[in-house]
Amino acid sequence: MKKILTLIIVLFIYNTANSQCNNRYQSEIFSSVDVATINYSDVFFDNYHKMDIYTATGDTETNRPVIIFHHGGSYYAGSKNETGAVDFCTAFAKRGYVAVSANHRLVSLLDLVSFLTNHSEQYEEVLKATNDMKAAVRFFKKDFSNGNNYGIDTNAIFVGGISSGGITAIHAAYIDNISDLPTSPVDVQAIANSFGGLDGDAGNFGFSSNVNGIINFAGGIQQLSWIDSQDEPIFSAQGDDDLVVNYYCGPGLNNPAVLDLCGVGEIHPICDNLGIINQGLTFYNADHNWVVGNSQVEFVQAIDSASSFLFPLLPCNQALNTPNFFSLDKKIVKITDILGRETNYKKNKILFYNYDNGSIEKKYFIK
Repeated sequence: MKKILTLIIVLFIYNTANSQCNNRYQSEIFSSVDVATINYSDVFFDNYHKMDIYTATGDTETNRPVIIFHHGGSYYAGSKNETGAVDFCTAFAKRGYVAVSANHRLVSLLDLVSFLTNHSEQYEEVLKATNDMKAAVRFFKKDFSNGNNYGIDTNAIFVGGISSGGITAIHAAYIDNISDLPTSPVDVQAIANSFGGLDGDAGNFGFSSNVNGIINFAGGIQQLSWIDSQDEPIFSAQGDDDLVVNYYCGPGLNNPAVLDLCGVGEIHPICDNLGIINQGLTFYNADHNWVVGNSQVEFVQAIDSASSFLFPLLPCNQALNTPNFFSLDKKIVKITDILGRETNYKKNKILFYNYDNGSIEKKYFIK
């Protein structure tokens, strides 16, 4: 009886939240998406500053959350057309978000050897990418002030990325002041100032670069001291055997010449201690390769978990006053169909996700 009552309460709260958001943002409720490619900088007019804006076909909502997402590639490869970025943006656009896959500046292949062996150059490239992500954030705030052509809610702007894109998103949100940056052995403050300071050099100035949360797929942070109690909510997913971005702390690319990075195993315990809303999803015995897209079951699970993490944080849910509406530490125990039979992830089927905290979520994915 207690289990039945718990299920009824969970589903009642779930349905109440869904109705407040017009049944959007949790599951894929649209069948197709439209993609528009634009330049997001008013300073640079090159391919590095183009982004693809994904929106659901036929969606008329004018107050939507937006996620600005960067591809992986270790700052010298990749693009907005990377499969993982496309799959991510498509999944969130079908949920009703405005999802953005953005290019950013990359290291020239002629400079690759120098980049991989020089900490100063590594800091420089991370800061350039961070500047570009912030310019994309400001683009949407600028557009909002000029008519809101993309139908977004400026109180629900999130940043995220895969691998190096996740690194960029974390640093864009969590480096608060120039004084936070080291001056020795590399003067990172001087590097940042040479590119316009923390707001960068990529344009759309006069608007805030602040964001409302982070979605990090297999990225990390360079210095754990940059995390503080006032920081934005963060969702991360990572394999505990990852050495490209160390699950704990270690050199990037497992190369002693590359700056250290700290992953899920270090970031999220600190967030817990500081009271930051967070979820760290660990894929046990997994390395870095799951980030390639929907062909990997972990990637699909990460998207699903990130969606559940963001949902209670959206302005349409704030009337519930429950930032932990869904337990942020929950893990999927099993997936069942409408008859209670255990199954795997499927599209065009009603599925029930059963979590280790006793909660159950009903989901429907449209092909």
